[in-house]
Amino acid sequence: MTDLTHPIYHDEEKAREHFEAIRWPEGRVCPHCGEVDNSTLLQGKSHRPGLYKCKGCEKPFTATMGTVFESSKLPLNKWLLAVHLMVSSKKGISAAQLQRNLGLGSYRTAWFVAHRIREAMRQGELQPPMGGGGGDVEADETFIGRDPDAPQSRTPFRNMCKVLTLVDRKTGHARSFVINHLNTATLAPILRENIAREARLITDEAGHYRGIGKEFAAHGSVAHARDEYVSREDPTINTQTIEGFFAIFKRGMRGIYQHCSKHHLHRYMAEFDFRYSNRIAKGVDDDERAVRALAGTVGKRLKYQRPHGQAAALSS
Repeated sequence: MTDLTHPIYHDEEKAREHFEAIRWPEGRVCPHCGEVDNSTLLQGKSHRPGLYKCKGCEKPFTATMGTVFESSKLPLNKWLLAVHLMVSSKKGISAAQLQRNLGLGSYRTAWFVAHRIREAMRQGELQPPMGGGGGDVEADETFIGRDPDAPQSRTPFRNMCKVLTLVDRKTGHARSFVINHLNTATLAPILRENIAREARLITDEAGHYRGIGKEFAAHGSVAHARDEYVSREDPTINTQTIEGFFAIFKRGMRGIYQHCSKHHLHRYMAEFDFRYSNRIAKGVDDDERAVRALAGTVGKRLKYQRPHGQAAALSS
């Protein structure tokens, strides 16, 4: 269990040392020119703590430069505490709760902090295909919230935001995608890019999986419409793993966050994907999960924008 009285959560200097060790495990790297261990700490009252100067390009830098923490006025120790609270809360933590726990001045600040951390949790573009070596990959979709882009329909789920999720049984990793249409044309490219050809695809009986399923080593399905949740011929063909993921996701979105616009849904999905893929059942405790989230802050930035006459927005 994590000790929340640890100095990194209360002392900005200790927090900076902790983050520097995570970002530069093999030596301090200049974000401007890339030189390693060729910089010096600038000291004195005229320099802010943690400021270095590269001896190569002679430019100043800090550990937070080029991360989601850059240009933030919030002390780094509070950022680290916010990261820990988010990665250790199985179903998420609301911005209002973060505001109270961190002693922030406004709900808007807490909301922006949470979104920056979600961006750090987001997986990179070049992820290895799921199901490598002939593993099983479950695919299914779920519906959440109101989709403002969807044409009005009397069928309730057609008016909702659509999410496609893939779960690799062997690695326990989950990947989710917010999609506009639930059809083969939309789903097939996602499955081709994220699932290895030697994998076995496991889905329900939905027609949009039939054609693309033939492109993989095997395609197993269960007929939920006929109350079949485990195949009678092969018990390993079921969607119980991905249904468990959706159960956690729905409880979090409805019980903790309660409302999410389609514009920000992909970041909430990144949060649930991250916690599920780095869970205790896989030997990852809260401390290690926080370290992985902090490592993911590098190379990602979100800027807060409030266009004239419009609601607040985030841009990368």
